[in-house]
Amino acid sequence: MRTALLALAAVLALIPAAPAHAATAAPPTAAQLKAAVAACTKQVSNGKYAHDAGGARTVPVCATRTAVHWRADLDIDCDGQRTAKCNPSTDPYWQNATAFPQSDGKPLNAETLPFIVLPLASSTWNYRNSGITGGTVAAAVYRDKVVYGVVGDLGPSAIIGEASYRMAQLLGINPHPSTGGVSGAVVDFVVFPGVKSVPIQNNATAVRLGQQAAAALVS
Repeated sequence: MRTALLALAAVLALIPAAPAHAATAAPPTAAQLKAAVAACTKQVSNGKYAHDAGGARTVPVCATRTAVHWRADLDIDCDGQRTAKCNPSTDPYWQNATAFPQSDGKPLNAETLPFIVLPLASSTWNYRNSGITGGTVAAAVYRDKVVYGVVGDLGPSAIIGEASYRMAQLLGINPHPSTGGVSGAVVDFVVFPGVKSVPIQNNATAVRLGQQAAAALVS
């Protein structure tokens, strides 16, 4: 019996152990996510958006497989809760509310929560028709960084390309509401309809769900 057990142990020792990370694949890289939304597979907006008020309308809202996406500049949204970085002194256009509040009814905190901003519903595009609402999980991709967050606020109906102070900060973009942001079509905004973070202010949930949705998109 002892000889048989020793022989079995020797056989088992020859079987390679599964890597510790085998059950959890690494989330997609910035390059992978950019590649997945590089083409406008289907335009879901009836027209295009401008980066800034009065600018040329060059940005379509597109759908590719499980994502709705666009590529634009990034302006800073500091609206919501008054904080050291987001207040009337730092942002002359500051508002003490966000379109989608926290679960306790308070506005979102742009200084601490990564979120993106959608254009108000219009004849150009109604985000609701694409299965998107407040708390829908989204990602912003800039250079070699991917930051996951939620849809948290609404902005002017004719322009697109805006995210919270915290989202910009994590992307490595100057987050100051008056002097920050980045120009040009250099940021990919990727939204995952039907994937929602509850509560909206729980970024850990948004990151987990966003990484899963992104992995499904690029697979």
